[in-house]
Amino acid sequence: MLSINGCGIAAFTRNLLTALVLTCVPGSSQQPGAPPPQGNGAKQEAPGLPMEFQSHGLDYEALTRNGITVMFAPLPPHIKDFNIVQVTVTNGSLVSWTVKPSDFSFVRQNGTVLSSVSADEVVESLLEKASRNDVIKLQLLYEDSIYALSNFRSTNGYEQRREAAMAQFVNRSFKAAAAASAITLVPTKLKPGDSTDGAIFFENRTKEKMLGPGRLIAKTCGETFIFEVYGEIKTR
Repeated sequence: MLSINGCGIAAFTRNLLTALVLTCVPGSSQQPGAPPPQGNGAKQEAPGLPMEFQSHGLDYEALTRNGITVMFAPLPPHIKDFNIVQVTVTNGSLVSWTVKPSDFSFVRQNGTVLSSVSADEVVESLLEKASRNDVIKLQLLYEDSIYALSNFRSTNGYEQRREAAMAQFVNRSFKAAAAASAITLVPTKLKPGDSTDGAIFFENRTKEKMLGPGRLIAKTCGETFIFEVYGEIKTR
């Protein structure tokens, strides 16, 4: 269990999420996220179908509708009771939108619908139940994969949340927990040209470690994106 030096888990979570959400506001001067890469093995699909490509050992799919681009890749399981996917959203439309974890769900082949876990629940669970090594492995995997997307630069994503969390909490134990928790997608307002990224957590208390085949559905930014998930990924 992660130690937070006597501070209540719920109080720490509220402070952490407040700090992270405040970073996800318009006004960043960084370059907006670019569309999915066209080279490096990218597979061009017919209009309306996801484009598939690999990056840093992960299998990505990307869809663009009316200027909104959503990309996702399943992450290998590292945290007990959770399945995790990495998502990026780029707003290439002419209006602002807010992206939230609740915009995403997963429908298994048997019809079971898995709703995403809210950011505060994820952070509280990570701090209370997950081992430090598991969380650090997850953080390193997330960083390696998101930084490997050479054509994507988030304006209001993981890196901004991590920096804000590290500045918010001085204690070394707090910093470790805050940095790891910054991977979680939080509600983020995207101006035209802005982008965000984050991890979406789905609760899984079954014997199956993977999400399994099904559909990842994103109802975000006024559009609906449906991704077919077929095979499983290897645990790294």
